[in-house]
Parts: sequence; structure tokens; C-alpha cells
Amino acid sequence: MRSYRKLAGGVMLGLAAAASAQTREAADPYQWLEDVGGERQLAWVRERNAQTRLEIEGHPQFAAMYARLKAVLDSKERIPFVTQHGEHYYNFVRDADHVRGIWRRATPDQFVLPEPEWETVIDLDQLARDENENWVWGGAACLYPQGEQCLISLSRGGGDAHVMREFNAVSKIFVADGFALPESKGSAVWIDRDTLLVSTDFGPGSMTSSGYPRIVKEWRRGTPLARAPVLFEARADDLGVESYKDFTPGHQHQFIERQIGFYTSELFLRRGAGLVRIDKPDDAKAYTVRDQLIIELRSDWTAGGVTYRQGTLLAGDFQRFLDGERRFEVLFAPTPTTSLEGVVVTNDALMLKQLDKVRGKIVELRRIDGTWRRRVVDTPAFGTLQLSPVDPIVLDQYFLTVTDFLHPTTLYLGQAGNDRRRAIKSLPAFFDASPYKVEQFESTSKDGTKVPYFVVMGKEAKLDGKNPTVLYGYGGFEIALTPSYSGVIGEAWLKHGGIYVLANIRGGGEFGPRWHQAALKENRQRAFDDFISVAEDVIRRGLSSPRHLGIMGGSNGGLLVGAALTQRPELFNAVVCQVPLLDMRRYSKLLAGASWVGEYGDPDDPAQWAYIGKYSPYQNVFEEKSYPRVLFTTSTRDDRVHPGHARKMVAKMLDQGHDVLYWENTEGGHAGAANNDQQAQMWSLTYTFLLDQLK
Repeated sequence: MRSYRKLAGGVMLGLAAAASAQTREAADPYQWLEDVGGERQLAWVRERNAQTRLEIEGHPQFAAMYARLKAVLDSKERIPFVTQHGEHYYNFVRDADHVRGIWRRATPDQFVLPEPEWETVIDLDQLARDENENWVWGGAACLYPQGEQCLISLSRGGGDAHVMREFNAVSKIFVADGFALPESKGSAVWIDRDTLLVSTDFGPGSMTSSGYPRIVKEWRRGTPLARAPVLFEARADDLGVESYKDFTPGHQHQFIERQIGFYTSELFLRRGAGLVRIDKPDDAKAYTVRDQLIIELRSDWTAGGVTYRQGTLLAGDFQRFLDGERRFEVLFAPTPTTSLEGVVVTNDALMLKQLDKVRGKIVELRRIDGTWRRRVVDTPAFGTLQLSPVDPIVLDQYFLTVTDFLHPTTLYLGQAGNDRRRAIKSLPAFFDASPYKVEQFESTSKDGTKVPYFVVMGKEAKLDGKNPTVLYGYGGFEIALTPSYSGVIGEAWLKHGGIYVLANIRGGGEFGPRWHQAALKENRQRAFDDFISVAEDVIRRGLSSPRHLGIMGGSNGGLLVGAALTQRPELFNAVVCQVPLLDMRRYSKLLAGASWVGEYGDPDDPAQWAYIGKYSPYQNVFEEKSYPRVLFTTSTRDDRVHPGHARKMVAKMLDQGHDVLYWENTEGGHAGAANNDQQAQMWSLTYTFLLDQLK
């Protein structure tokens, strides 16, 4: 949060701190690499890329690995995850014949067949050729319930910023003179066939310091966007603003959400010409389901004389809440080992996705005669469970995805109210899983906290410390890392005798808000300590040793492995640092970085920089220290985490005499790759590097 100084002395101190920061930034000899598209900068990128490709692609296993991973990624035997619009299920897919992808559809009856008869709706490869644009699919938002009118999002090169264009799904053409929004990180939602709620880049002053829209307008068809009436304005230092409509008959509400920070927000109900603020805690998530207001707590909250603990899920009558009543039913209460991962709504039920010791569980809630009734849904005892409704307004059907490390992901069609479900799609076995096993262990972190982690390894692996092992982690933004099936990991790593370790460190969401908040801001070091403790435990158990142990992480996970690299380099022999944050002095000034101050703290506040500066990898890499070899990867088109983080770290380490490799894909956005060819190349570079370093 931005701090405001009211006293003259405070203003002078703030100016002095800012001047000091500017001096430090001006002294950074590598800051020139933050110019993403500059000719000199791209020449530097091409030189680094050429050196990396020359070395890694020269290894004997690279060509075969690339071919196999490309086949895995291009396989037509993949699960087509779908979204219902009107009378069809829609799916977007890329394969060898459709490099950029196609948006296609089938009827529900066709979809459950072994070989559905898909109808192509948009061929993105053809559209890119016709318009001479590097289009990457960004999604579709269609008007409920018919689904005939859609807003199609397209980005150039895969970035977060996208254009939105109206599309008619019946005629399968973009609507001439239809709704069209310029490129931005904004959004638009349908109110009716002639009206949108729009938050986009409306010109100077319309965006927040984080680069997201701060204004919501109501845009009527046939009128200029510039003249659309403003419904709401967030502050310039907020994260952003969004809007949505609930189409449930009898409960058709419009909402505007002011996102103050990453974890704080205000919710407003549109009522007539005005807005009514929903009186919820700023850090709680709230939404309506029929006549009920649902609140997910991230901190303790006292309401109606009752104190509810963080991580609790509450429900209360929405209208009575608006009238001032504060009576709730507890739908979920956390325990030391359980947390709420998510809530899925069907026509007549709430499906609660829970984690118990990082293993999935589903509880179904149905409101009968004014009382919530619950039952545990029969699901596999181990693995990750994902839910999505078919049509939450009129149907009780839902899709259930079941996945773990060794069993191909399976998609089921289920029905609320019973445990009967039908397996309708499944991945093929991309690798032979019979030689492997999965175990779950715990390490002890520096402060005594027990940290769980999963190990995927050969059944016959010897505990002699000689197994090539990669340790993966994230530890941020309340995101839980759970088991999942990966043909890439199986083919590129397990098949070659590697052990794969997944760490469930603090900062993530494996045990709910408390697990995440334990590593926020001044406590960030706890996430790094947890990760290091897992590495030490892996070594202690004889699974691996520093000579054979590597680490990998992306985005916030790139910061994680960057901190582990600079703090405990002797523990590892290889590091893969993907689309990372690394320069925490300037992260809040680069692209979306300002939106993450709630996670890391404000580096422009001297008191907060005092703890950020202790772990910021870019400021803590030194010439006199010895580091394991590092492969840094990023994307020129990443408009979320600036590629300057990785560029500058590489340039600094090279000038210090350290041995590092660098790969920057020119497309792909924050995912690092825009199509299957690029994905196969990125993962082949990654695992060839790890095998060479750790075997």
C-alpha cells in the first residue's frame, strides 16, 4: 500500500529516499536491458540465444527429446476441456496441423463420443495470415444463455494485453461495426445483446500504476466508446477494477469490484442509478449464489457478535444482509491440515474443493428447507481434483478432472446429488509409469515448521545420493502446488532416471490463507527457508546430493530459485530460472509489478527495502562467490513479469565471470511459449541442460 506523509518533514524524507533510489537505479550498468524492443537489446538477446542453442542443441539427446516432446504436445489424444455456450461445448486446441490453434465446437451428445465431430468456428492460423498479425488466442466471452454473440480476445505474441472483437457464433464471422476494444489488459462483460460493461484503456489517466484499467463504463451499441457513461472510477494507485453480471433468473445482479491491492477489494452492487457497497472485509472474497451471499475469509472477522476464523466459508441471506442482518452459516471451517481450495456452483449445489494434507477432497452442499446439507463425494484418495460446472444456472452437471503424477488425467461427467459419474475423456499414457512410485515426506524448516513435499522416483532407485534430482517450487500468491500428470516430465526426466520433487512451501495455498500469509512481505525469507529445508531433507535421505541436485521455478518461483541460488549455492549443481522476478529494487516499476506490493512489500519504502534487499537475487549475486550453473529463460512478449529481470541478472553474472546460459523466446507472453513448437523447444533446452549438469 502506498503511504501518505502529511508533515513537511515526512515529505522531505520521502523526497530524499526517492532521490537516493534514483541514484542507485542510475548506477545500475545493466538497466539499459529493460528496453524490451530496442535494437541493441535484441541483438544482445540473439547473441545469448545463439550461444545457448549451440551448446544445448549439440547434446546427443536433444534432437530425440525435442521430437518426443513435440509428439506429446501435438498429440490429438488430449482431453478437450470445454465451456458451454448455448447449445454447444466449445474448445480451443493447438496441434501439429493448427500451430496457432482452432476454436471449435460440438454438441453435448457428440462430445461424449470417443471421436466427436468437431466444427471449426475460428481458425486462428488462417486469421493471422489474413490479417498479417501474430495472433495468440486469449479466450471468448459469450452472452448467456444463447451464446450467439461473443467477445473474442486476441493478443499479439501472447502477452496479457489483448484486443476484443465481437463475433457471431452462428455465422462464424466477426461483426462488422460491432463492439471492438483496443489493446489493453482490460475486460468487458455482456449485460444484454446491445450493452457491455467495459474496463479498458480509455486514454490518459484511465489506467492504474499497475497498468490495469481503473474505470468502468456502460457502452451501448452504436454509441462512441468515448461518450459512454462512467459507472465507477477506482484510484490511480489501486490495482484495477472489473465488473460482472449474474444471469440467474430472479437474481440478475450487476457487480463492480474495485481491486485495491492483490488481496484487498471492495464489492459494489449496482442498484438503479447507484452503487451499494457490500459490507465485507476488504481481504475477503464475496459473491452471490441465488439468494445467498457467500464470503470466503482470508483473516478473522467478527460479525453479528461472532468471530469467524480465517479460511472459513460463510453463507447468509443476501437481502437480509443488505438490510443489516449479520447471521451466517459456516459452510467450511479449516483445520491444521485442511483448507478450502475453491467453490464450484451448480444449479442446486455448492461443490467445495478441499485439500487435506495436499490431497484433494470434494464436499457437496445442498440447501434444503432453508438448511445446508452436506455429503462427501466419493473420489480417489490420492491426487488433484478439479471441478467446473456445465451450466451453473440451469444444470446440476459438472466436469470432474482427476490427475496425479503417474496416472493419465481423466475427465468425468458428474451429477450433483449422487456419486454416479461417467469417464468421458482421458489422456493416453505418454510414458510407462510402472517403474515409478510416489511418496510424501516432510522437512523441518529453520523455524521448526513442517513442510510437506512429494517425490516421484524409480521403485528401484538407490538411496546413495547419486540420483539426478530436480526440485520444483513456487511458494507465493496463495497458489497450491498439487500432483498432476505430465508427459513432458515423464519423457524428459523420469525416463532418464531422474527424481522429481514438488515442494509445498509457505507462501502457497496448500494450507489456506495462514500458509500464504506466513511468508508475506517481511516474512518472505520463510518461503526460501522452507525450500532450502526440502533440499537439505532430500540430501539427508540419500535421494540426491549437491552434485546431482537441481532446482527449477518460474515467475514467483523464479524469484524463489534465484534466492536459493544466491543464499545456498553449495546445495545445488543446476538451476533453471524461468520468467523470473529478480531485481526486487525495481520490480514495482516494471510492467504489472506495482500490483504485487501486497505480496513482497514496497522497495521504495526504506523500512521495507531493508528486508527485501536482503534476499533480492539481483542485489545479492557477487563476483567472489561460486554458483551452480544456471539456465535463465524468459519471453520478449512477457508483459506481466518484465524480461529485464532475467536479462540483467545474466549480464551481471556473466560480467562477474559466472557460467550461465540464457534463452529468451521472442513470443509467448508469461507462459514463455506461444505454440507447441516453442513449448517443445523450451522444455527440451531445459531438461537437456538438467541432464547434462546432474547425471
